[in-house]
Amino acid sequence: MKRKKIKLLAGAMIIAMIGAVFTGCGNNSTSNDGTVTITVSGSTSVGPLMEKIAEKYEEENSNISIEINQTGSSAGIKDAMDGISQIGMSSRDLKDEEAAKVKATVLAYDGVAVITNTGNSVKELTIGQIRDIFTGKITNWSEVGGSNAPIVVVSREAGSGTRTAFEEGVEYSEEELVKDAIISKGNGDVKTTVSTNENAIGFVSFEYVDDAISSINVNGIEPTAANVKAGSYALSRPFLAVTNEQYITEDSQKLIDYITSEEGQQIVEDNKLITID
Repeated sequence: MKRKKIKLLAGAMIIAMIGAVFTGCGNNSTSNDGTVTITVSGSTSVGPLMEKIAEKYEEENSNISIEINQTGSSAGIKDAMDGISQIGMSSRDLKDEEAAKVKATVLAYDGVAVITNTGNSVKELTIGQIRDIFTGKITNWSEVGGSNAPIVVVSREAGSGTRTAFEEGVEYSEEELVKDAIISKGNGDVKTTVSTNENAIGFVSFEYVDDAISSINVNGIEPTAANVKAGSYALSRPFLAVTNEQYITEDSQKLIDYITSEEGQQIVEDNKLITID
């Protein structure tokens, strides 16, 4: 009888442990003090906005903790698919095979700014000139009205939502990128590289543009939120919250609803991004 009880007890413990593992995947992670953790991962472009949202949301909801991991759009989408994160962040549209597995909610829109060093005299380029620079057909700034100096191309890593949006807007393929391009991981790294190299050119999300770098007019159009909304600025993309119905929780859905609300969209606007209305 004793052996039977021990076996039953051990079996119950194993079942409880398995249940806990699956609960952790599909539901909120709640600590002993009642704090609910919402896990978010993905795009380094959406990341800064999500951090601002999280700061405000946690102030208004003391029982919520939002964990944000900036890993890139493709990684965020996969995390949402696999239930590693409750919310994935993407700064590119979903591919057909991804859209069959997860749902995307537009949180904001963003422009992609073409940036140069503040010491560069070139302040305007056409889409065609940008394409020729990034594919290696134009290699010297003098070819586009600048000084006689080699152009240093700075791009993002493969899988970056910013890179995908830029390549689609400028109309060249990943394989066509000039072979000696500097590959930077994250918008911040691109900005730092360009700001410290007088001959560099790169691209970043609008929210990274400040006095440390210069932003280029594209086809004569200034990179502003108003011009993106008007449809006159050529380089823009959506900011998405990606979710899997298997793993989305009530609290993580409430966070998404908050971002798309009037209060959340004010934070979007305050961060130099473009609202969904």
